[in-house]
Amino acid sequence: MNCLTCEVEMSDESLIAIHALGGHKLSLDYSEWLQEKTQFGVKSGFKPKFLPDYLFDFQRDLVTWAVEKGRAAVFADCGMGKTPMQLVWAQNVVQHTNKSVLILCPLAVSAQTIREAEKFHVECQRSRTGSHEGTRIVVTNYEQLHRFNWQEFSGCVCDESSILKSFDGSRRSEITEFMRKLPYRLLCTATAAPNDYIELGTSSEALGELGHMDMLMRFFKNDQATIKGMSFQGHDRPKWRFKGHAEIPFWRWMCSWARAIRRPSDLGYEDHAFVLPPLVEHEHLVDAETLADGFLFAMPAVGLKEQREERRRTINERCETAARLVKHTREKALVWCHLNDEGDLLEELIPDCKQVSGADSDDEKEETFLAFADGKLRVLVSKEKIAAFGLNFQRCAHVVRFPSHSFEQYYQGIRRCWRFGQKRTVNVDTIMTEGDRRVMDNLRRKADAADKMFDNLVAEMNRALHIERGTTFTTKTEAPAWL
Repeated sequence: MNCLTCEVEMSDESLIAIHALGGHKLSLDYSEWLQEKTQFGVKSGFKPKFLPDYLFDFQRDLVTWAVEKGRAAVFADCGMGKTPMQLVWAQNVVQHTNKSVLILCPLAVSAQTIREAEKFHVECQRSRTGSHEGTRIVVTNYEQLHRFNWQEFSGCVCDESSILKSFDGSRRSEITEFMRKLPYRLLCTATAAPNDYIELGTSSEALGELGHMDMLMRFFKNDQATIKGMSFQGHDRPKWRFKGHAEIPFWRWMCSWARAIRRPSDLGYEDHAFVLPPLVEHEHLVDAETLADGFLFAMPAVGLKEQREERRRTINERCETAARLVKHTREKALVWCHLNDEGDLLEELIPDCKQVSGADSDDEKEETFLAFADGKLRVLVSKEKIAAFGLNFQRCAHVVRFPSHSFEQYYQGIRRCWRFGQKRTVNVDTIMTEGDRRVMDNLRRKADAADKMFDNLVAEMNRALHIERGTTFTTKTEAPAWL
């Protein structure tokens, strides 16, 4: 098709008449007409009325954008103040609609959110039964959502929203459907898609943007047939990749409903109080005292089955090393395990510690978590999938862990202590066996992918902000000859 190349200034004065489209006469900016075809999310919110002074400038910008957007996601790193931001967002929705807002949290984070609300003078209450009279902002755990009636709320906040993918299909669908019935929605997390870009489809669907499969079909290609000759390990086999033209449009589409920030300078502000202390990571290689059947010396485990077998054979050696690293200091320590047997043995080997396991009641878990956060308990032992989301443990600067394939668990487990507000150098001791070398290699690959994702998202976010703030620029636009 023949095209006319013209200089179009992106301003209100640059109008192009479009004629004879379906027999109708239209008059609008050609760039706006193209924008309508991008399926970028539209604003469905309102102007905020409550922006308290305790918000930092970058937090105020993010809250303003999220309130005006109406249905939004804030991917902010640990310690960037997601809790005060979501509380202020909720208060604005309450004032605008005169209806309640529900904040969904992982276990034990709800008690922490109530504490933060008192600190920032925002009234909210906690409910596990679905009953909420009086206070408009209600905090509960994800597991209690089935007790609440969506018709009583005008908005919903998902704190640590990346946890959605960890739930089974029915639970995730329940949360998504609850949110999709409400006009105002907010997702908050530090790890939007720690392992794969396609996990962002969970967030998009919950906000009413493109559904998970719609997103895949629009931006990705199923490339499994072309990679059969390549070497991948089990669950790491890729299935989707970006279409050749789609990577930049994907990030721009994301920026229409999400904002990402690792530090204030990502939004053009000074970092000042948001500078992380050093992180020092140590790897401790443990020799297995018992070898796999049929072997004369230790060999790197190849698959998940071999890795699990080796972990069970080396529980004593690994736990003894962890206990030795923790016992010789008087400092607080956070010890992450994966197996129940590991947690039980660590609790025996470390005298002044307490374990939080899945068998504990919700009240027992919260009591122990808060005791550790308040400095009343020196050593906490738990699994990352139980306690690694949302809790603030800045009093602790020593993390001991066993490796796993999950980058999100690794990231969240360390970030409980290594977060903005931490004043000391954080030491991380990873205890591994010979068979864990491949696990660590896989973890580093995922860390690189996560860094790339955030780099792209922050870059496109800044371009979007540049345009939204009204900067006039001139670019060449290809206008069809029939205009």
